[in-house]
Amino acid sequence: MDIFVLSGQSNMAGRGGVFAHKWDSFVPPHCQSHSSILRLHAHLHWEEAHVPLHADIDKHKICGVGPGMSFANTVLKHYKDSGKGSCCIGLVPCAIGGTAMREWEKGGSLYNSMIHRTKVALSKGGVLRGILWYQGESDAEDEKSADCYQKNLERFIHDVRSDLQYPNLLFIQVAITAGDPPFSEHVQKVREAQLGINIPNVYCVDAKGLPLKEDKLHLTTEAQVQLGKMLADAYLKHGLSQDCPVIS
Repeated sequence: MDIFVLSGQSNMAGRGGVFAHKWDSFVPPHCQSHSSILRLHAHLHWEEAHVPLHADIDKHKICGVGPGMSFANTVLKHYKDSGKGSCCIGLVPCAIGGTAMREWEKGGSLYNSMIHRTKVALSKGGVLRGILWYQGESDAEDEKSADCYQKNLERFIHDVRSDLQYPNLLFIQVAITAGDPPFSEHVQKVREAQLGINIPNVYCVDAKGLPLKEDKLHLTTEAQVQLGKMLADAYLKHGLSQDCPVIS
């Protein structure tokens, strides 16, 4: 099993198709379930993955379509087309909506939960292929958080790699996009920090230009499908050849 951690805040957890505090239950063709795509349940067992991936993780919010299933289906198709059809994909949902970078610091509950869930997933057998990270909107709400974003994100990446005992772990982040205030004023600072990360084996996928819902913050269902494909393309380009150890 090739294992991927999905972490960050609401756009990773998925708000596609959520309107008036209710998900419309529409699952796009690229987000359909497949027997070779699994997710780690909140109670730490594998099950067949399905939208919404984060329903039992980001449980105090309404979750809908995120990028995870589109990502997994795109990677799975590549595996089959290239003769690696027997491989399963394991997704480890960890994203929590509305969370700032300071809440993901080492030692905090969100960080500890993500590391614990990842280690449990690996202990059941599999290879850690990478972390998919989409976060930053909450840090674009004030100048101080935006100014500190790059330093905090770099420390976060270092801590995750250290605690998972893999210093070159693939880390694919998403550069945020947002519209109206209070987000627009400092969004560019956060984006510059994300796009300016210069750490080996850290790559950035840019969400700018993807369609947003009326709240000018969350990606539409269509945009989430596209983002999943973009993340998959980044993995297939940069991470497919990486040999990652199984961590017990």
